Amino acid sequence: MGRYVILTNHKRAVIALVHTVAFLLIAVLLTRTAVRPLRMTSPFPAWLLAAVYLVVSGILTALAAMAGCLRERLYFGLCTASAAFGLMRQVAGDPRMHAAVYIRVGLLASAVVTGAMILRAHRAAVLQVHNVARHAHR
Repeated sequence: MGRYVILTNHKRAVIALVHTVAFLLIAVLLTRTAVRPLRMTSPFPAWLLAAVYLVVSGILTALAAMAGCLRERLYFGLCTASAAFGLMRQVAGDPRMHAAVYIRVGLLASAVVTGAMILRAHRAAVLQVHNVARHAHR
């Protein structure tokens, strides 16, 4: 198993995976909504959502930069790209960035698969340690 820097244990991997699945479900639900380009006269919630995407993209970029092994970097990179496409769609609107919603769903689905692989690697490591300890006591 690679050296994980952020998703260092089973609990962290579960929490990250739950968040990713939740954001995937939200992204799927948002495929049915239309987004207008962001303008100075746009309503406050539109600006708030853009700000949230901007902050989340920044945090995920930092996590991707800090990530250890390739799988962890890939996971955070997929999440970062998804948030960035959400931001671009929020700013540009659907006429220019309609594909962003589908790209986001694909990126988040890929992140879920990658997160599940990380979780599986943690489970395998725990089982291996448990088996070694059990054989040592014999």
